[in-house]
Amino acid sequence: MNEKKIIVFAPHPDDETWGCGGTIAKKIEEGYEVLIVVMTDGRHAFTKMLGIYSDPTPEELKEIRKEETIRAAAILGVPEKNLMFLEFEDGTLEENEEIAEERVIKILKEINVEEVYFPYEKDYHPDHRAANRIVRNAITKLGVSPKRYQYSIVHKHGRIGPIIDAILDLFKHCIIRVDVSEFLSLKDRALREIKSEFFIISPKQKEPLWNDMSKILKKVERFYLDK
Repeated sequence: MNEKKIIVFAPHPDDETWGCGGTIAKKIEEGYEVLIVVMTDGRHAFTKMLGIYSDPTPEELKEIRKEETIRAAAILGVPEKNLMFLEFEDGTLEENEEIAEERVIKILKEINVEEVYFPYEKDYHPDHRAANRIVRNAITKLGVSPKRYQYSIVHKHGRIGPIIDAILDLFKHCIIRVDVSEFLSLKDRALREIKSEFFIISPKQKEPLWNDMSKILKKVERFYLDK
């Protein structure tokens, strides 16, 4: 059995592919086994961003996004058996931090991982910031020391945030950049399985949640070192 393992914590279904898809594929080629933990069910994406409450309902969207995640992960090389769905309700991770932390501790106790990937502490979405605290606290309480990498989906300070971070990196050297150019086609295929994000899937939609996949398909994925 492969002894080199990494684990990716995704606050919502799709964050793992969006933030780390190229790196996941690259790590698998390098001989690592990748595990993915999806922390919330993503059921409220349409209600909060598009005002759509039926066709699909939140419960239906939850199942749609779960199946999309399974298909996208398979394209990247992660089998379904390596996916864990904690299924906290979308948008409630902050109020469930204590129980979520207990579940993450249990996962990390059972799996000896060399690297952990989780959301950036300065991401916009509160579920992402909660996931950051949960994972960091779990690692601290366990007393383990895997390499820790934070990935950002949408910075809470908008476009200026990553620019400021890049300037600070000149002095702190806190950002690493992973060349994933050889794996962009895989990431592209995986993202196209996440139809609820990038395509119109409901007759009530006028536009998809996100309409420019090219912004995500970059040759370099950037991670903030968690020291």
